[in-house]
Amino acid sequence: MLAHVVDCATLDPGRDPISDVDALEAELAAYQPALTGDSSLGELSERPRIVILNKADVPEAAELAEFVTPEFEARGWPVFTISAVSREGLRPLTFALAKMVDEYRVAHPPAAPKRPVIRPVARNEDGFSVVADPDEPGGFIVRGTRPERWIRQTAFDNDEAVGYLADRLARLGVENELVKQGAQPGCHVTIGDVSFEWEPQTHAGVDVVPTGRGTDSRLDQTDRVGASERRHAKKVRRGLATDDDEF
Repeated sequence: MLAHVVDCATLDPGRDPISDVDALEAELAAYQPALTGDSSLGELSERPRIVILNKADVPEAAELAEFVTPEFEARGWPVFTISAVSREGLRPLTFALAKMVDEYRVAHPPAAPKRPVIRPVARNEDGFSVVADPDEPGGFIVRGTRPERWIRQTAFDNDEAVGYLADRLARLGVENELVKQGAQPGCHVTIGDVSFEWEPQTHAGVDVVPTGRGTDSRLDQTDRVGASERRHAKKVRRGLATDDDEF
């Protein structure tokens, strides 16, 4: 709310309480955009007003306050005559101010703060890609969140774990995609840091049907080249090692 406190004992012949309040209202109207930078405060023109006529301890001021009070009341503004020196009228003014503030707050409750809503972007872990291996003629590289995670989680010295991995890759569609891209039995397939000789569980054009844990036909291979041997062979092809080097 806005409280206009004006001096009723001014000795300036060109001033009086009414002209002072009008000047204040003109200033507020002129600078309102700057004064209401926070849109939550609303427009100043909509705020309730109260006029406080000060220096009632001076007889001439008390007489002038009585004279101008009807003018302000006609504008719909409460008017209180006080003396800051003698404290006359301060108690009823205090209660009136408190009541006006309470009424304004009831009529203008603060807007509930907006709670931030965080919506994480879903990650598509079902996707994968199969591309030709640039370092291995006829080989392929499988990339994807799930296949690479499954490879990291698999103990390759455990036949059942390897069979389970094969079933998961088949259900995801990795083997069908290898077939579509022309992968041949025995070709090198790399997933993550692991390379192996691919032995399909299906024929071209026939969807892979998982065989169950530990029953992958590739487990019967006893001459399979391990990942370390595969990496050593790549180094040899690139001239970074020789056949006689240990790996």
